[in-house]
Amino acid sequence: MTTTQQLADRFREVLLHGTFIANTNYKAQLENLPLKIACKKVGELNTIALLAQHVHYYIKGVSAVFIGNDLEIKDVNSFYFPPLTAEKEWKDFLNIFFNDAEEFATLVEQLPESNLNHSFTDIKYGTYQRNIDAMIEHCYYHLGQIVLIKKLIQFSK
Repeated sequence: MTTTQQLADRFREVLLHGTFIANTNYKAQLENLPLKIACKKVGELNTIALLAQHVHYYIKGVSAVFIGNDLEIKDVNSFYFPPLTAEKEWKDFLNIFFNDAEEFATLVEQLPESNLNHSFTDIKYGTYQRNIDAMIEHCYYHLGQIVLIKKLIQFSK
């Protein structure tokens, strides 16, 4: 198995179907979650919906680079999204999120192995491999938050 295939599989694991590291994944945590819970505020924590949108923002931004576009995402914009107000909006977002996650994994698989050590848009951002690894780690970080927030909501009832 190539390194790019391994990276793509690790990414799919955290987003779509794995249980090896966290015993869960985004799809398992979100696909049947009602909008009411996804948008429930717990203290000063971000909502589950906002965390999912935040992760999606980075997936889309890095995917754009993989297909030859500029890196246009900015950390300062990564938590600002219009509020989701209807269950259909939430379900539509989740479908887009999971489809874009699969597209990201496919782009990683298709990346020539030789590109893994190339600079990712600018030397200050490190290599492609570093950015793919960072995406996976970033996803796990927020998945942990989502799991904890769901538990806090469940225990506050």
